[in-house]
Amino acid sequence: MAKPASTGSSVKLTRGLTFVPAAAIIITSVIGTGIFLKARTMTCNVGTPGMVLLAYAVAGIFSLAGALTFAELSAMMPRSGGHYNYLGAAFGRIWAFLFGWMQAFIDTAGSGAAGAIVFVIFFNDLIGGSLSPIVSQLIAVVVLLVVMALNLTTVHANGAVATFITALKVLMVFGIGAAAFLFSDGSWANFGASGASGTCEGIPANSMLGIAGFGAAVVGALWSYNGWSAVSVIAEEVKDPGKTLPRALIWGCILIIGLYLLITAGYFYVLAPVEVASVPETASVSGVVLAKMIGAGGASLMAAGLLVSQFGALHANFLTGSRLPFAMARDGMLPRTLAKVSPNTHVPTHAVVLLVLVAIALALLGTFDVITDMIVMALLFFNGLGIAAIYVLRKKLPDAKRPYRMWGYPWVPALFLIATLYLMINTFFATPWRAIAGLGIVLLGLPVYAYYARGLAPDRIEDWLDQEQDESNSEGEEIGNKE
Repeated sequence: MAKPASTGSSVKLTRGLTFVPAAAIIITSVIGTGIFLKARTMTCNVGTPGMVLLAYAVAGIFSLAGALTFAELSAMMPRSGGHYNYLGAAFGRIWAFLFGWMQAFIDTAGSGAAGAIVFVIFFNDLIGGSLSPIVSQLIAVVVLLVVMALNLTTVHANGAVATFITALKVLMVFGIGAAAFLFSDGSWANFGASGASGTCEGIPANSMLGIAGFGAAVVGALWSYNGWSAVSVIAEEVKDPGKTLPRALIWGCILIIGLYLLITAGYFYVLAPVEVASVPETASVSGVVLAKMIGAGGASLMAAGLLVSQFGALHANFLTGSRLPFAMARDGMLPRTLAKVSPNTHVPTHAVVLLVLVAIALALLGTFDVITDMIVMALLFFNGLGIAAIYVLRKKLPDAKRPYRMWGYPWVPALFLIATLYLMINTFFATPWRAIAGLGIVLLGLPVYAYYARGLAPDRIEDWLDQEQDESNSEGEEIGNKE
């Protein structure tokens, strides 16, 4: 396997992210729109506020189990690509490539396109719904170009942007949750009521109540937690990775769980469960709650908040996603130009530009929803494989430097794997043809892999551990080991 220095460039990534911006990247990646929208669906799934809160708690525990596992793996291998490296070291280069191919060019680009369109929808709501389809597409392209411009600045500047947006998101989520209890005329009696008689617009009958309903609610909650591993992808740009990465992953996840439980409880304090279940499919539960508390201005305030939240998620999507093609190109598995690092900003400019251009093309074609829906099964599979890597690497590399050893091994990662297996089975039976098509999309990467693998040396586990790119990396590991 080609080593990171093989790109022929002396320009390296820089470690410009401390604990706060590293944690902020996780938080802003996770808090998108799910927590503002999903309570309606989840109430229809399980019926009562207590069960909705339980679903969020269960999904949060699963996400924390993943964060604890990735805390050890990322501190052990603080290289760009995160998950990509763990798969390569544990299972071989081909699995790393297929994950990187799917995650960067399908999921990241597709999610970026979808995110830009969602941003335009919120903007359209804010201004009263007057945008034409052509203008909407133009705004989506402009938003993606602005996100690209931000991502082409230094990682320190991007960390500052992520921190600022995260502060706004945390204030918004905490503010809505706290205001619901402090300034509304809500009732604790709502927690003993049921929403089963709500209109539940667009909710399939087979995903309402019972075990199937609870499973559907947990899946919905997990979507709201998606992005908990984001900082591991940019591990090579984190200062003192042996200490900072585990702290960011674990505390970022714990903060999100607390915020989610607070705001969801706030919804049910203000609105009866049947009101939550009857919120229109095109509206947000948060908007309805704010409208009830402060009047007509609540909907506009919520639309503005959703704009900020969505922009932050878009920014983090490309900040982290662009490091995957960079890492793959540096390892010789994609064109070398994608490994080019700017001498001025020390970011992988070509990788950033490529992913944004792919996202723009998908946004204009309007095909991203189908593509991203089809790869849900593949995402679940690779997430499970990444968590399983800890068992393989503990056995293969018992003496490797581990600045952080996860709490709860081997039971905590096992919990995540059990949940993943359940979700894979549920996804396959719910949408079998989409699941099969998604795996087919992943397999389309095999010819590309075969082309680039021809010129590479035999795959060695030691190459995936070649992590000391500069003096700051080495110093970070030494500090982590001492602690």
